Amino acid sequence: MTDNEPDFLHDLIRPARLTSVVDIGANPIDGDPPYKAMLQRRLCTVVGFEPQDEALAELNARKSDLESYYHYVVGNGHKAKLRLCRIPGMTSLLLPDQNVLSHFAKFSEWGTVVSEHPVQTRRLDDIAEIRDLDFLKIDVQGSELAVFGSGRQKLKQAVAIQTEVSFLCLYKEQPTFGDIDGELRRQGFVPHAFTAVNRRMIAPLSDPSNPYAAMNQLLEADIVYVRNFMRPADMTVEQLKHLAMIAHHCYRSFDLAANCIHHLIARKSIPDRSIRDYMASIQLPQP
Repeated sequence: MTDNEPDFLHDLIRPARLTSVVDIGANPIDGDPPYKAMLQRRLCTVVGFEPQDEALAELNARKSDLESYYHYVVGNGHKAKLRLCRIPGMTSLLLPDQNVLSHFAKFSEWGTVVSEHPVQTRRLDDIAEIRDLDFLKIDVQGSELAVFGSGRQKLKQAVAIQTEVSFLCLYKEQPTFGDIDGELRRQGFVPHAFTAVNRRMIAPLSDPSNPYAAMNQLLEADIVYVRNFMRPADMTVEQLKHLAMIAHHCYRSFDLAANCIHHLIARKSIPDRSIRDYMASIQLPQP
């Protein structure tokens, strides 16, 4: 599909506006963001935040008219230190834990702090540039919990969050997966899917030809949380529409999108035939 062609699902459910994406830690070091297809089809807007100068300049150089990026450090609203590490992907407000890093090939080198910069963090709820928030994508190397805690008002509107979680904490005082899971469940979200799982080989065993070699040890994962679809009465019509759009386009979660359509029909927001039309438009995965 080109960006000029109509989108079947969008035309079927007709949300009142484009889906609003907020991307905290927008540096695309791990590949394309999950909303790329929506952005290409002009189905969403993006407000992004990236504190690293080079990454921000690159984002601004190639952005479309639907994207805005800001040099903000999102956190708990307090003053902090931004610790730039040898590789940009490990830059954090937290101090790398060299004891933990030493158990995995190359991590001690990658997590070496090369400079520190005082910063004033901003609470998610206080950022005026965020008018709507349907989908939050966040990767801030250990500060995710602080962002969620400072954004409870804005996150009441959100229907999906993709966040990095840690099973072993690479930074000192870093919240664990359990901490993140508990906070997001309290805010009305449930786990939906893992999009990536990061494993590594435990030292002293290593593969000199491949620093990314892995066996079983879990380090981190990217996980998607969605507004609890088992409590549809807690969502507005517009939230159900944006959840359907995100589920369909970002994750190919056609079952979740169909569930949203089912509830939209029950509320008389879209025609009864919509579920049949949607099911006819998708290809279910083969066993």
